[in-house]
Amino acid sequence: MSEPLWQPDDSIQHTHLAAFWQQARTNSGLPLTDYQALHRWSVEQPDAFWQQVWDHCGVVGRPGDTVLTPGERFQDARWFAHGELNYAENLLKRNDTHTAVVSVLEDGSRSVISYAQLRVAAGKVAAQLLAAGIQPGDRVAGFMPNRTETLIAALGAAWIGAVWSSCSPDFGVSGVLDRFGQIEPKVLLACDGYHYNGKWIDLGERIDALHEALKPELLIVVPGRGDSSSVPRALIWGAWLEAAGPAPDFMRLPFDHPLFILYSSGTTGQPKCIVHGAGGTLLQQTKELHLHGDVRDTDTLFYFTTCGWMMWNWLICGLHTGAT
Repeated sequence: MSEPLWQPDDSIQHTHLAAFWQQARTNSGLPLTDYQALHRWSVEQPDAFWQQVWDHCGVVGRPGDTVLTPGERFQDARWFAHGELNYAENLLKRNDTHTAVVSVLEDGSRSVISYAQLRVAAGKVAAQLLAAGIQPGDRVAGFMPNRTETLIAALGAAWIGAVWSSCSPDFGVSGVLDRFGQIEPKVLLACDGYHYNGKWIDLGERIDALHEALKPELLIVVPGRGDSSSVPRALIWGAWLEAAGPAPDFMRLPFDHPLFILYSSGTTGQPKCIVHGAGGTLLQQTKELHLHGDVRDTDTLFYFTTCGWMMWNWLICGLHTGAT
């Protein structure tokens, strides 16, 4: 076929990528006349490229004076070795009444939360975790469906430098223990049930088994229906948040401080833990959302996923664009 089926109109000049491209021309002093030249520059000058991603996407933090420190081997290279940032601070940099999250569950319940409300709620989680003695690097595990409380908890953990890891509630006990058993979480957040295919799926027995096996210092339960839960020995989400003191300052930590623990599929033995650093995760995700997705603060971003898949971790970074 000699003719293209489609090509963009002049609106392409108003994209994030077009602005980034012009900025790259100015910063590099190179003509970068086509996309291939821009791509070649990004590969040949990775330190200049990633510094520009930091600046163009509005990353909050201190990049330091060195972007790339090469290592003897590829995997020994260090990025932003003197940089500091906080993932939650970046996702919550918008702090107004604009809608941050719209949640619709299968039972038809719908909730809307603004950026300002999301920041307050995540700050309460951060305050309560600190009050319980949770420190940077401690693990917070979520046995949760994809709902607003899961996002709030993950942001609250990142706020103080704790490491978040999650599994979908359709996992059986052994599948969860294969994952969480390796990371020894100090906090377990769980929903006592969820609706699926028109039915209520009760998770009480699974939570009891996980609590007994993992022995976290804190067990917090989000009631899936109503305001109470029958899970024994558990703190109830709403009451736990209401008891929180003032939100602490965001903890800005080294660029490669651990943020998420994800897992391999488990098809070739026990799932392998995969640790993702805060800075690398933020820069890669926001680059995709801004430059590849052209997501803007007036847009609405949707991706259907459970909390057992890395796309959930990608989805929540949409907040960094200021979108809903």
